[in-house]
Amino acid sequence: MKHIFLIIILSSFWACNYKKDNAVSKIKNPNPEKVIQKKLSGKEVVAELEKLGYFNLTNESESDTVKTDFQKAYTDLNFFQGPMRGETLNFMDNRYHWVDCEELFEIGGLTEYLNQVKPTFDKLGLELKFANEKSEQDQNSWKHTIELNGIEYTAFDGQFSDLDWGIAYVNFIEMLNAELRRQNSDEQFYPINCGNDGMFVLLTPKQLDFVNRNYPIDNEHPTTMSNWKSRNGI
Repeated sequence: MKHIFLIIILSSFWACNYKKDNAVSKIKNPNPEKVIQKKLSGKEVVAELEKLGYFNLTNESESDTVKTDFQKAYTDLNFFQGPMRGETLNFMDNRYHWVDCEELFEIGGLTEYLNQVKPTFDKLGLELKFANEKSEQDQNSWKHTIELNGIEYTAFDGQFSDLDWGIAYVNFIEMLNAELRRQNSDEQFYPINCGNDGMFVLLTPKQLDFVNRNYPIDNEHPTTMSNWKSRNGI
């Protein structure tokens, strides 16, 4: 009888310790399935971007300069952007584009920035022909359209407001993306910021995913159009 009583006590003690250890292990590792993203070096980031084809639109003569600048920007500033060409506002990677959204919205701005983007389409082997720009304006509203590759797109249509620049920026990127999709391209332009020093960049979905996983999620880095619209009240 004493032996049976001793076994019961030992079994109860073991069960309590097991529950305690199990509870402690759960506290120490509350989410064992969560994987923490390893921070890459600048060299590794450039290598991964190269694997994803980011530099395939860069001129061969400028390739080393672009990669070195991307590595330095990531290492020193945790920033996704490469160098411009000389004293111009043209980026060497042929993916990034600078835009003054005020100029884009005004008469003449649309064709100016279509001319700026055309070399990127040429690099992709795609067409970007534009013609028949039309403008109907009164004191309170404006309808502005243009044909890209024979299809009419709206650059702006509505009453004037504080959101005019942002709306023009969104419409510009969306018309370009519509033409990219129509020509079966996997590339899309993604918004970054708007204003007098706005930016947007051409990426594949995999490239965007890589950037979002390894760079800050903020107003200085590319995002989806739906996120950008929500963030800017459009």
